[in-house]
Amino acid sequence: MSENPLIGTWRLIRWSLSTDDGEEVQPLGENATGLISYSPDGFVFVHIMAAKRAFYAEDDPLSGTPEEHSAAVKSYLSYAGPYEYHGDRVVHRVTLSSFPNWVGSDQVRKVRLDGDTLELSVEGAYFQGSVVTTTSLWKRASTD
Repeated sequence: MSENPLIGTWRLIRWSLSTDDGEEVQPLGENATGLISYSPDGFVFVHIMAAKRAFYAEDDPLSGTPEEHSAAVKSYLSYAGPYEYHGDRVVHRVTLSSFPNWVGSDQVRKVRLDGDTLELSVEGAYFQGSVVTTTSLWKRASTD
């Protein structure tokens, strides 16, 4: 069995969406932050969020107004589950997700590695009614 270069934790550098006509959008803003972690036992954990998220009025994660909940959901994306690495692509088998429609789905990402930089992309994704290509750029994380 060959070594899996994805194993470890990666810090988000940039997440963007582009349309066929060349328009590019950063759905969580230019300073979005996130982590993706590939474990040696075959699980992936993904967390991406906007840099400046609004606080709830109360310090209770299950309280809040409909507006607070909506803003929180729209500024954070997470999912987890087993994964399979196939060299030029990785399949994330989603078992948990902040976006309920992904639970039970396979999220396939094209993989491009360049040293400590990882690029994951998806062609044909949907975003606000348009078909887009998503690209996330990650840098191997360190605790320094």
